[in-house]
Amino acid sequence: MPSKLGQRLRLQDYLPYRLSVAANAVSRSIARAYEREFGLKIPQWRLMAVLADEGPLTPQMLCGRTVMDKVTVMRAARGLLQRRLVTRLPNAEDGRSHRLVLSEAGERLYGQIVPLALEYEAQLLAGMEARDIVRFEQLLRQVEQAAATSTQT
Repeated sequence: MPSKLGQRLRLQDYLPYRLSVAANAVSRSIARAYEREFGLKIPQWRLMAVLADEGPLTPQMLCGRTVMDKVTVMRAARGLLQRRLVTRLPNAEDGRSHRLVLSEAGERLYGQIVPLALEYEAQLLAGMEARDIVRFEQLLRQVEQAAATSTQT
């Protein structure tokens, strides 16, 4: 039914919906593999990936880097700490907080996961031309930037 202004929104054609559906499909697929193979949930994997890439970070920094809320980050960190995949370090800049870093066991597990993650990405992009992949990545970043800008106003 058209709105009062005569406009209609077809959910199947609505870009925010399509992006959400695609992101959820990708996450569900890889989440099953991470859980089955490594016993990790997606938030735990994200923390490990960021820590491997950037080194020790505070939980607050991890919230920003992973775009996850504080509760999700803390729950993921607790699971990784229990499995001894990360360790806590003091935070010299703020004695009230700590930094998390991958342990040796965490680094080993990360090293096992990376080939699977890269293979999964390659499967997702199979059949696409290299220039289309580059353009797709550019467009995704552009949409992310536009969304971030629009939420700040």
